[in-house]
Amino acid sequence: MKPILGIETSCDETAAAIVEDGVKILSNIIASQIDIHRKYGGVVPEIAGRKHLEALLPVIEEAMSEANLTFNDLEAIAVTHKPGLIGALLVGLSAAKTLAYCHNLPLIGVNHILAHIYSNHLIHKDLTHPYLSLTVSGGHTLLVHSKSPLEFEILGSTLDDAAGEGFDKIAKLLNLGFPGGPAIQKYAEKGNPNAIKFPRPMLKKKNYNFSFSGLKTAVAVYVQKQKETGNKINLEDIAASFQEAVVDVLTIKTLKAAKDLNINIITLAGGVAANKPLRERLEEKGKKNQIKIYVPPLYLCSDNAAMIAGIAYHQILAGDFASLSLNAEASGGKKPRI
Repeated sequence: MKPILGIETSCDETAAAIVEDGVKILSNIIASQIDIHRKYGGVVPEIAGRKHLEALLPVIEEAMSEANLTFNDLEAIAVTHKPGLIGALLVGLSAAKTLAYCHNLPLIGVNHILAHIYSNHLIHKDLTHPYLSLTVSGGHTLLVHSKSPLEFEILGSTLDDAAGEGFDKIAKLLNLGFPGGPAIQKYAEKGNPNAIKFPRPMLKKKNYNFSFSGLKTAVAVYVQKQKETGNKINLEDIAASFQEAVVDVLTIKTLKAAKDLNINIITLAGGVAANKPLRERLEEKGKKNQIKIYVPPLYLCSDNAAMIAGIAYHQILAGDFASLSLNAEASGGKKPRI
């Protein structure tokens, strides 16, 4: 099969990549908008859409140039069409449709979350199905039983805030900067993770769901009480204690699901997969419980187009093509839609 061009514009990264045979990355170009959104403390959807318009064609051209290919060398055009910010998705989808039509190439509509789960296959060639995936990306926190690249079962999801949202909101509360994940981790490195005993939501529940809204509220209440009593607010200890609570919940629930389902392979995926303590804790617990843990390199944790083109290979094998009437779909609120 010829290489596939992947396009990703679901949030605030404009990305294009060329992948061959589902695993060989020929190019992987990403234009980040972090510096633009940082002053607002979060991603502004309208600005994100406009910046995608500016960046997408140059990013695609760079990806094609780096791979030293023309459109005649491609098998198909793959693009994220769900879930994500609707305006941002529409930019990538419109470009992909146009390119597919002009060059008479098949169009593949890719699910962003399934692509994140697949990202480990781009680097870990020995990874085989089935496995359990802890997918923590933006507004999603999911435990997914991945049976094949395109066959999955959602075992658990967040009932309110996702882990990534929690990091962003607490970082904003403490004025640590944006994005919240790296900011919290940076401050936490100098703090005591056991200084403050924040709650570990849902650990006593028998299901595999998550909830981080109560934890976020607990941190806000703690900060407010410290202000009211005139006590010094130790940002490093708060960051470390909050991060420890999140990592505890994610790892304990994941290990429980793996044991219950007798699964001996766990993968980590999504933006929060870049969190160092989470990666280390999962690997430590995996080794202790004889469970193989796969984590992607940092460049495949954030939104990228290599994962889009990679999973599209399997969609082509399955005959899963899209028409030019393919539409974009937003995240659909708190109910997981993948």
